[in-house]
Amino acid sequence: MYLTPVTNVARGVSIATLILLGSGLAARAAEAPGAAIPAYDVTVRDRIQPQTEQLLLKLVKDGRKLELDGTPVFNGSDKFLPGKIAMGLVDFLITLPDNDPRLPAYLADFRKIAKLTVDDANDSWGAYYYLSSLNKLREAGRLKDAVDPLTLAKLRVRLDWRMFVDVDTYALIDHPNNYYCVAFAIARLRARMGWEDGAPAEKLYAKIAEHYDLYSGQYGFADETDGEGRFDRYSVLLAGEIAQRFIETGGKPPQQVLTWLRKSADVMLMRLDAGGQGFEYGRSIGPYGETAIIEVLTAAAVLDLLTPREKDLAYAYSARAAQRYAEFWQDPKTGSVNLWDGGRRTDDYRGKFRILGENLSLAHQYAYTSAHWSRMGYGGKAPAADWAKGLASLPRRQVTWFQRGDYDRLLVSVRDGARLISLPVINGGESQHMHNPYFPIPFSPGMLAGSPDGVAPFLTPRLTLDDGSALMPLAYFKDAKVEAKGAETTVSWRQDELDRMGERAPVADKRVSVRTTYVLEPGRITRTDVFTPAAGVKVKDIELQLGSFSGGAKQVGGTTTFADGVVRRFAVEGLSACQTGPVGQDKEYRTATGAMTTKVVCHGAPTDAAAPFKITWRLDYR
Repeated sequence: MYLTPVTNVARGVSIATLILLGSGLAARAAEAPGAAIPAYDVTVRDRIQPQTEQLLLKLVKDGRKLELDGTPVFNGSDKFLPGKIAMGLVDFLITLPDNDPRLPAYLADFRKIAKLTVDDANDSWGAYYYLSSLNKLREAGRLKDAVDPLTLAKLRVRLDWRMFVDVDTYALIDHPNNYYCVAFAIARLRARMGWEDGAPAEKLYAKIAEHYDLYSGQYGFADETDGEGRFDRYSVLLAGEIAQRFIETGGKPPQQVLTWLRKSADVMLMRLDAGGQGFEYGRSIGPYGETAIIEVLTAAAVLDLLTPREKDLAYAYSARAAQRYAEFWQDPKTGSVNLWDGGRRTDDYRGKFRILGENLSLAHQYAYTSAHWSRMGYGGKAPAADWAKGLASLPRRQVTWFQRGDYDRLLVSVRDGARLISLPVINGGESQHMHNPYFPIPFSPGMLAGSPDGVAPFLTPRLTLDDGSALMPLAYFKDAKVEAKGAETTVSWRQDELDRMGERAPVADKRVSVRTTYVLEPGRITRTDVFTPAAGVKVKDIELQLGSFSGGAKQVGGTTTFADGVVRRFAVEGLSACQTGPVGQDKEYRTATGAMTTKVVCHGAPTDAAAPFKITWRLDYR
């Protein structure tokens, strides 16, 4: 296979520049020195897309032998890859005008790559990306030139929502709730392609609405599970994805989608960060935590759900996050996004075996949202250099309820100056309840983070009973309350049962109950747990840990002070011994953005086995 190399057209000129020149658009000058944040489309065009184009050139040249950073791309483990490759190529192809002399060669290259990958596994998200690509080619009048009849016939059979949805009940088959949106998108695109009527898409949308209503009701967020209470990044992002699928396929979202989307926009606006950092808890964050905010707010802007001030803030964040992607997430040494090395860690399912796909999907998210902002009149416009001052207009406190009933699920968000402190009170549910990104602990970009798939008891006591059972105060939150007094926010709840560790899903254990209280105030977070063991139950050990990016640690008794970093002091009461030290190479202290610096590990046991006992920790930050 051979994609006409850039040097055959104009030596030293990037594909991105050639696209613009071929379209009759003069390349804009780079931002002048001193401009803190370039225009969103400038960063996407000049810094993100060129790297993607180089990866695609390597793909065409090397085919199945392609490796990135020593990782074979066609390793059989990335089940979405063919669709992402198609999307990466089409994002480029549709920008070429019909009279571009390179177009026939590039369409021929697409035909070859489509034929090469058509028999590869291409599940769910991969099917969506591929169908979206085919639909764009169809709308551009280039489908017949880009895909041969036999390959297109195979794709018509294989790019189908029925591969992961029961055709009789329309229930998902072994997939979390957000895949209803993927199935819905595939069905709408199949209808646009003329491969089926619109009835399946309507039924799949009805399943989405039913799930929202059943597990969140008036609150308007998507439980990732069937009622277990996993409300995370996907739960907030989903409304944006649903809205975008309507926009993409030429439809207007129903009013209930607009209602969900406005609620999601409120959550994401609270997370706008001057440095471009993104969503802070749960799985699949890192750069996807940043694009999640962009995707939700872009959809809300397109559908006129934001005020002019909110729209400007959303655009400014998008521009800053794109710059962060280019400067922080892209690695110039490897020519790839880096989610895995240099102290970074991501969820196992998003391992390095997906390296090419992650590059392509992230680049696509930036490309399509940037195009939306350009159509809304922001093309070429750099945000004001002092745009971060606009963050001061955001609410100081926000309480987002996800679910109330047998158990309570909510997210408390507090802005202390420019810093976001969030407290998710949720259940990770099956496969995630034991992972600290789902613990009911404070998260704050650059200060407090979980470790993807990590199980260390960060800021949450882990009780070991005399029979060896390990119990943690997770999953079963009742009677949750949030009280505000001036700058102080108090959050409390009780749990009549704790979560017994060691199983894939939460297991309720009534041998110990607890009442938990958080106090969030400027510069300080305090948590107090009062545990009550049932009669005859003995707690033989309690462990509590802090993983911190701060350094220069000194410990005296239960108090650790830090000379460097945001956290300046961490004090524990109710446990008898704490040890402080460097994290070393322990992956439990690696986060999406990099390794922590210091770990504090505390142990103890109740002095009176028959009485309630209290554990308090207090964290002071700069």
